[in-house]
This record gives sequence, structure tokens and C-alpha cells, in this order.
Amino acid sequence: MESQTPIGKRSYLSKEESFMYDREKRFPMEETMNAARIEFAEKGVTNLAARRCDLIQVSKSSALIAINIQFSLPRQFYLDVPDARIARIGCVLMKTFANNTAEVRFLSLLNDKDLDKIFVYSTHPKHRNRVLDIRAR
Repeated sequence: MESQTPIGKRSYLSKEESFMYDREKRFPMEETMNAARIEFAEKGVTNLAARRCDLIQVSKSSALIAINIQFSLPRQFYLDVPDARIARIGCVLMKTFANNTAEVRFLSLLNDKDLDKIFVYSTHPKHRNRVLDIRAR
């Protein structure tokens, strides 16, 4: 009994799609420069390990980070931005590059308030005149 379909023939499973990765609209990345930290559970260890990194580009759904030291990134980890007081953004590693940078995808979208806090505390010259609106909720 053969239940597999031939390569060229389409089945109902070929129409399946994931909302998170197939239909979600892509938000434009904006340059930034923030100190950040990734936290992850090492293999066989019950506590979290942390490594420093730099947040280079960010959007509502993804980011580009630069790792200061060379080590193998885990597939899933948390991203912290201490200056902006944003803790534990769940991330999935999408792609790593040869120049010690990696593209990550957030497990949930960042809200506008958190995104503005990242840009206010950025050291990038593009965000020099940004201020935080304390009356906004």
C-alpha cells in the first residue's frame, strides 16, 4: 500500500500554509544601534546562559543582530534590550551570515511603544532627535 503522492502530482497538503511565515506581511527594517543580550538554555544545563550582542536593524516582526564573539547560536532564544527596558522577546533564528550577524524573527509582534523606546535609546545618528512621549499609553 503506497500512500505517498508522486513528486509532480499536487495533493491537498501542498495547499497548506502557515500564517506566521507565509501570509504575514513583511515590515520594513529600520537601522538602529542598541546594546542587547541574548539568553538561552545551553544543552544539558537547566539555567539560562547570556551573551552580549548589538541590535543593528529592527522591525515589528524581525531584527538583525551582530554577535560580538563567535559561537553557535541556538535555534530559539530570548532577546533583551536593557537600555530600552525591554526584556525577554522570544526569537527564532532564521539565517546566519558570515560576518557574525544573524537574522531573527520575533514570536510575537513588537508594539509601537516598544519600537519607539528602542529608537529613543539608539546611538544611531538617524535617531538622534527622537524623544519618548511620556503621555502615550
